[in-house]
Amino acid sequence: MTNLTQNKNIRNIAIIAHVDHGKTTLVDGMFKQSGLFREGQEVDDRLMDSMDLERERGITIAAKNCAVDWKGVKINIIDTPGHADFGGEVERSLSMADGAILLVDASEGPLPQTRFVLKKALEAGLKIIVVINKIDRGDARPDEVLDEVYDLFIDLDANEEQLEFPLLYAIGRDGIAQETLEEKGENLHPLMDLVLKEVPGPSYNEEEPFQMLVSDLGYSDYLGRLAIGKVIHGSAKQNEPLLCINEKEEHVSLRLTKIQTYDGLSFAETKSADPGDIVVVSGIEDITIGDTICTKEAPKALPRITVDEPTVSMRFTINTSPMAGLEGKLVQSSKIRERLHKETLLNVAVKVEESDEKDSFIVKGRGEFQLAILIETMRREGFELSVGRPEVIYKNEGGQKLEPMEQVFIDCEEDFLGVVTEKLSTRKGKMTNLVNNGKGRVRMEFSAPSRALIGYRDEFLTDTKGTGIMNSLFAGYEAYRGDFPSRYTGSLVSDRAGKGVPYAIFNLEPRGEMFIEPGDPVYEGMIVGEHNRDNDININPTKEKKLTNMRASGKDEAVILTPIRPMTLERAMHFIRDDELIEITPESIRLRKVELSASKRHMSRGKQLKAQGKK
Repeated sequence: MTNLTQNKNIRNIAIIAHVDHGKTTLVDGMFKQSGLFREGQEVDDRLMDSMDLERERGITIAAKNCAVDWKGVKINIIDTPGHADFGGEVERSLSMADGAILLVDASEGPLPQTRFVLKKALEAGLKIIVVINKIDRGDARPDEVLDEVYDLFIDLDANEEQLEFPLLYAIGRDGIAQETLEEKGENLHPLMDLVLKEVPGPSYNEEEPFQMLVSDLGYSDYLGRLAIGKVIHGSAKQNEPLLCINEKEEHVSLRLTKIQTYDGLSFAETKSADPGDIVVVSGIEDITIGDTICTKEAPKALPRITVDEPTVSMRFTINTSPMAGLEGKLVQSSKIRERLHKETLLNVAVKVEESDEKDSFIVKGRGEFQLAILIETMRREGFELSVGRPEVIYKNEGGQKLEPMEQVFIDCEEDFLGVVTEKLSTRKGKMTNLVNNGKGRVRMEFSAPSRALIGYRDEFLTDTKGTGIMNSLFAGYEAYRGDFPSRYTGSLVSDRAGKGVPYAIFNLEPRGEMFIEPGDPVYEGMIVGEHNRDNDININPTKEKKLTNMRASGKDEAVILTPIRPMTLERAMHFIRDDELIEITPESIRLRKVELSASKRHMSRGKQLKAQGKK
């Protein structure tokens, strides 16, 4: 056994929590109480959620780092996303940590996404501190939640040492942590003291030369590509000649032009990278997540970060509609290819492959939510593109077709038990557990194919009148469970170009739900509504009322249209079929047929029916 030394001046902790359990608010409190800001300084809330999308949706998407100083010890805080679709972020962020704070809501208890990240943390052997947050909630049940946390640890095969976790109760919003429920906390000092006491300092071997694992990448207009990671052994100085060992085991020479460490939310320049610290180095051009930076004299690669395989793929292509190029700045396939390649460098869980079709790419990821976030980010950057329906990635083993499965956790009112069970059974879901605590709400667990959940989330919210909670967790691959209809309705497709007219839209409303308003531009092949029946029909949303010189006996009725639900990206992804696309521009989200011409669609439909008749 090699003799390891601990760096007592540093602690590296990850914060694990389900979406909305108060993780980012707790980190805000730690910032404010560690003396990071001067008295009276105006500070934004949710400092760690720096992306616009994170602030809007109230979720953490990208794992980020920061540091606070407490009693002369530097605590590097690594924020982890709470959503399983961003699992790639979780794995690389945990590679930098030596301990973790598990934050659990005192009412909701540990939820599935927490389970996903905690499983990864226990596998990595991290020291866990449990914090039960929001104990001031009216429906808080801290004792029962603590039992659920123990059950979760046992379920995840935690060892004896991990089961004896230190525990605190907190009200993150007020910046309070306390050791028991009875005492009245004043601040977060007990939490920060506990981190120093329980989380070990990063260990390193004094005899080993410098080694650093790249866990994250950044970019600076002044310094170029930035590599972020934890120094495992040894130390390195500025301008020292080093090596980078990449995925192909190639040795690439480099020189660190600048070394920075985290200081609060920003960086502070330092002359050397010390063992155990999380540093940001520049002076490297070709580097990817998982590479090792080491000395030229003793090149030695560290184990690479491994990431679970992607389960969902989508086709990205250029926008070919008649309105292409009118709203976006970046429309060429070369620009889209470049942007997708950049995403694979920064996000280990995303893979991009060239497609057989011209100007088209297959993008693979952890779930449709992760791909929706990528598309939303691209449209905000000025891209214009078309994407197809999310499809699950199948596997073939021993001649058997396998598909990805999800463990689905549902919490809803008892009245909706029947409709939820029926819908999921139709989609080949199997109920594995049902808990009714007699308080009007039930908890259900299902094993369902991943494809069953594409398009079901919106339906679920409608069925449970917005009161149901659904979470899912990837549960590996199983035998294909058979086909089921993904949508029972057809599309209302415009048969000509023009602008939506109130008279036409009003007369089309009995046919189904409309997606356009008067004045919206339409073109041939654009989907302008959802048909009540299961077939597509071509319609004319630009038809105007014929005017005559005869005066009507009564006055013309003013047309009152039903308000439309705005088309969101997630709703569009759930709605479209295989022969449909979503047209995405910085200003609009439109739905369209892959083949815009009504006559060509009619001909191909005829050929399909003929072929089916011959069978």
